Order: sequence, then C-alpha cells, then structure tokens
Amino acid sequence: MTSLTLIYTGLYYFAAIVLIAGVAYRIVEYSRTPAPLKIPTTPAPTTGAGVAMRMAREVVLFESLFKSNKWIWVFGWMFHVGLALVLLRHVRYFQEPMWFVIEFVQPYGTYASFMMVAGLLGLWARRFLVDRVRYISTPSDHLMLALLVAIGVSGMMMTFVSHTDIVALKAFTLGLVTFDWQPLPSDGPLLVHLALVALLMIIFPISKLLHAPGIFFSPTRNQVDNPRETRSIAPWAAAAERK
Repeated sequence: MTSLTLIYTGLYYFAAIVLIAGVAYRIVEYSRTPAPLKIPTTPAPTTGAGVAMRMAREVVLFESLFKSNKWIWVFGWMFHVGLALVLLRHVRYFQEPMWFVIEFVQPYGTYASFMMVAGLLGLWARRFLVDRVRYISTPSDHLMLALLVAIGVSGMMMTFVSHTDIVALKAFTLGLVTFDWQPLPSDGPLLVHLALVALLMIIFPISKLLHAPGIFFSPTRNQVDNPRETRSIAPWAAAAERK
C-alpha cells in the first residue's frame, strides 16, 4: 500500500470520527437546551401533526425563505436540491450492488453539480452585493462558501475534464467501509476533491452548516401554538411556585 493511500485512509477515518462525534454532541446539546417559553413563529399550527407538516414544508420547500425573499429562495433551493442529488449519486461508491434508486439517479446527479455550484455562486454574490448582508458577513462565511464551491468544481473536473479510475476509486471507498484497504488513484483533481471533502467533514460540527440538524430543534418551528392549553413554566418559576 502506498503512502498516499495510507495518508488518505487515515485522514478519512479521522474526519469520519470528528463528523459523527461532533454532530452527535451538538444534537445532544440542542436536545438538552431548555425552551421554557412558547415562541413559535406565528401563524403557527396548534397540533403536533400541524407542526410536523410545517417542519416538512420548511425542510423540503424552504417555506419561510420563500415568503421572505424569492431570489435567495431560488439560489438556496438550487444549491440544496443539487447537493442532495449529488450526494445520492455518490452513494454508489459505497454499495455493491447498487440499489435501484441510486442507479436511477446517476444521470441526474451528474448534471445536478451545475445546479449546486450555480446556487452557491448566487448565495455568495449576495454576500457582496446586498449591503445589509455584506455588513454581517464574516470571513468564515466566505471561506465556507469558497470551500463548497471548490468541492463542487473539483468534482465536476473529474466528471467532465480529467476522468479518474472510477473502478479503483470505488474499491478504495468500499475498502474504507469494510477495512479492506485498496490503493487510491493518484489523479490530481481526485486528491484535491477528497482533501476538500475531508476538510468539510472536520469543520462541519463547528460551522454554520449545523443548521441542517439544528432546524429540527428550533423552538420557533417545532413548538405547538397552545400557550393557553399547555402552560410552559421556567424551572426557576416552577420552584418559586412550590414555595
């Protein structure tokens, strides 16, 4: 096994541990954060089923963003849908044989990368062209968008410009899962792409991308609007009442 394969194998095991442990820690932290007040964004559903439907619309259709800004919604939806298709396409590297759904999505995932990068560029341009957004943008916001664009572009390079050995790449990725390590192709675009993806996995738990799991713990979205039917009392207030 080459030193290059050893380096990337170790890098991906480390990145996977950081990603899984970091996201799990954040989710536990979110779940333990008290929400003593009823603060759902109104108009809000008054039943649990209504909350589930609202959350589904928010996650799939970005309902609140659509209502607030149509242009940002277009770019945001392009990026997220493109990313979802690209990720589904990449599942093939970890399956043998492939599920029918993954096989079906392959051609769509190939060209979804253009939609993903276009959406990212639109969101990035917003941070330069909109005054109030430019004012609150930090260097980390620009670096995160640059990283995502670089991942998308390097992936497109492998697909449309400098083709890599897909069979050898799949053997490498399957080997990571089964601990049967196989040589990694040494193509430049592939190595850049894999390094950038590993970097994203490592910084994901400490980045703003945590809004992906965090939205499910947002009290403005996941609370039922029933302050009269169900009284919410802060712990300190409940202790005072018992005295």
